[in-house]
This record gives sequence, structure tokens and C-alpha cells, in this order.
Amino acid sequence: MSGTGTALVWFRRDLRLDDNPALSAAVEQCQHVIPLYIHAPEEEAPWTPGAASRWWLHHSLNALRDSLRDNGSDLLILRGPSQERLLDKARRSGATHLFWNRCHEPTMIERDREIERELGDAGLACHSFNGNLLNEPGTILTGQGTPYRVFTAYWKSAGRRLWELSPPSPPPSRLDTPPSPAPGLHPDELELLPVIPWHKGFTAVWEPGESGAWNRWSNFVGEGLERYESQRDFPGIEGTSRLSAHLHFGEISPRRMLWEIRQRMDREPTLSRHLECYLGQVGWREFAHYTLFHFPHSADRSLDSRFSDAAWKAGDHQAEQLQRWQRGETGIPIVDAGMRQLWQTGWMHNRVRMIVASFLTKNLGIHWREGARWFWDTLVDADLANNSLGWQWTAGCGVDAAPYFRVFNPARQADRFNAGGYIQRWLPELKGADKAVLHNGRLDTDGPMDYRPPIVDLNQSRRDALQRWERIKRQERA
Repeated sequence: MSGTGTALVWFRRDLRLDDNPALSAAVEQCQHVIPLYIHAPEEEAPWTPGAASRWWLHHSLNALRDSLRDNGSDLLILRGPSQERLLDKARRSGATHLFWNRCHEPTMIERDREIERELGDAGLACHSFNGNLLNEPGTILTGQGTPYRVFTAYWKSAGRRLWELSPPSPPPSRLDTPPSPAPGLHPDELELLPVIPWHKGFTAVWEPGESGAWNRWSNFVGEGLERYESQRDFPGIEGTSRLSAHLHFGEISPRRMLWEIRQRMDREPTLSRHLECYLGQVGWREFAHYTLFHFPHSADRSLDSRFSDAAWKAGDHQAEQLQRWQRGETGIPIVDAGMRQLWQTGWMHNRVRMIVASFLTKNLGIHWREGARWFWDTLVDADLANNSLGWQWTAGCGVDAAPYFRVFNPARQADRFNAGGYIQRWLPELKGADKAVLHNGRLDTDGPMDYRPPIVDLNQSRRDALQRWERIKRQERA
């Protein structure tokens, strides 16, 4: 502690001590630091956190409290409204500064601007930082001063800046926090855990919190990175880092990850292709936040205006098909395996996310928004930017999207990517089934009777999707 006065550090999507710019600046500039978290999900409407995200948040807040207590401090947990709680705490504690790391979602940006204005008028010095992305979304534009709409061009520009980033900052060794006259809430009092224990399988898979993020990152860097390029597309193999939820909640810094990747590249240049491949996936995360920042309406509406609500099917039949898709009862094995993995673990491999999204939006013709809402409620890594971009990319209606006429063939995808017995793991009723059934489902009435027949014919539904695309193009020309 080298400064004077008291600072509030407002934790949000940065639930860590390592490389936390807001926390580091507060420790450097002020003598006392009060870490606090304000629970105000209504301020994120209409995309308030889903059930799986709330489960993760509960455990991440507990982990952050423990880390802060180990550093001689504590986490003050309050209920919103955020502006009122911050102003009240500043007045009661005599705080002169407020520090936070920026969120880049549209509703959060507007809220934070208002809070900065109101608290600034009240005499509080407000300081915000970029602690969740490698690059600020507003700083990267084309030569014409417009946002990039193609990932390759964006990442070529953004990637050049990565080598200019300053090194990550270490966690503070000790925090000096004055005692609070009014104790805050315990995470249990926020009632974040699901009432129905459908999440019971999460604990065996995930370790929320900063130490959990470090454990997963260390294992990936030590063992998985050297096989990343060759194994990342196979959902039955532990070939990806599975850090998406840790990144969403800010339990690990992307700058810390980049720095360690650079060091690994210097030590082992033979791993360059794996490292560059992984960095490209980090780049897609950056591009998703960049897209949402510049096109905030893309959270709810197709970026390609030709794909209005009228472009998708509707009706009672679609409602039944949507429910079958949600439950993993479509009769298409790799689709059902993915949906059951999602329900049981709160996560799904990215390859399978594309397959199930293509099946919903193209084979069934259901609006991508319905799939995005289901993912939002059931994914532990539900992230508005990634979710919106991913669904629109697969549906063919977003920025740099896959062409609408590209329809994933689930049978072919299963044939190519079922290494490791992914389908059999999540569909035990198909253990022992031959490849024809594993890839296509029940081919006739003699198939496995405890597994449903497909709800649509893949070939016919693909032709229907292409006909819808032709109608959209004709309407555009009319």
C-alpha cells in the first residue's frame, strides 16, 4: 500500500486476485481497500443470468471470499441496486475512490456510464480498466473507420497488438481492509443454487473459482496444448482447455494466458502451430465481444436483416420439436448426445454445439433465438457475446457467418468425430450398436426400441432448408 485514503473495488466478471487491473490500481493508489460484490441480476435484463451460470457464480463467490480472507481481507456481498449500494458504502466508509474492470455488454455499458456520472458528481473518483479482454473493442477499426465484420481481417489487425501488451500483474500479497460496521451477505443468502437438483453432476466436472481455473489451465498447458490442433475437434477426447466458464467469470486473465503461451512458444518453437491454433480460438472470443460491442442489437436480432422472424418456422409442431431437441430425444444420436451432455454437465463441446445448432435452425427451421435461450439457461459458460455470435454463425445470419446453405450432416459428423465413444457415453442405450445406428439413429423398426426414431428425415429437411434460403434470396431481389 503506497497511497492514502480508502478505495472500493467493485468485483463483477473479474472474480480473481491475479492480474486484476482494478484491484492492482486500488492497492497502489490507496491505503485501504474494500472489495465488494453487488448482486443485481435485474440490471442485466433481458439477459439475466441463467440457472447454470448462477450455480457457478455461487461457488465462485465462495472461492473469492476464501482467497481474500487468506490475504487479510474479505468480500462484502450486497444486493442491488448497484448505484445506491456503491454510494451508500462510499459514504459510510469514507471511500474516495471506486475501481472496477469494464464489462462490454450493452446494458452493462449503459449502467456503468450512469454510475460513473452519478458517483463522480457525488465526489467519488471513478477508475475503470480493461481486465476481461486482450483488446478494447472500440479501438480496432478498418481503414475506413468501420467495425470489422470478418474474423480473419479482424484478428490480423487485433493480433498485431498482442505483442505490445504489458505483462500481467501478480496478485497483491496483502490487503488492508477496514472492518465493516455492517456485515454483508453470505453467498447462500443470494439463493443462486437451483431449487431442483438437476445440477448434481456439475460438481464432479467443474471447480469454480480462481484456483480451479489455474488447475485447469496448468493441466492444459502441461499436457493438452501439445495435442491441441489434432484433438480439439473430437468431443469424446479431452482435447480442449475447457476454460470458457473460468474466462466468463474472470477467474483467469486472458492476458495471463497469452503471456504464458508466448513463453511456451519461446521455449518450444515446435509447438507453434498448436499455440497459434489455440490463440485463434481466444481470438474468436475477442471477436464475439467486439461484434456485440459494435452491433448491440445482435444479442436478440439477426445481424443479416434478411433473416427476420418470418424466415423461421413457427407453430405447435415446432414447439414439440423444440422440446424434443432440449431433452435430447430427436432420434439423431450425436445431437442427442450433445444435448444430454449439456443437461448433465452444463457444458458441450464446441463441435457438437455447431451440430446441434445447425440441426435446430436448419433441419427443424426453428429460430436461433430459441436455441440461444436454452443454452443461456443450461451452460455454465453462458456468455452473451459468445452465445449470440455462435448461434448466428451456425444459423447463417450473423457476422462472418457460415453460409446458410451449409447444413451440418449429423451422420457424417458422427462418422468423423465420434472417436473416444462420445455418443455411447451419453446415450448408454446405444452401447453395442453398430456404426450405422450410431451415426443415423434407428434405421427401421428393428432398431433399438428404447431409442426414438428421428423426428425428421435429414435429407428432406436439408432440402427444405435450402428452399427457405432460396425464398429469402428471392424476397431480397424483389
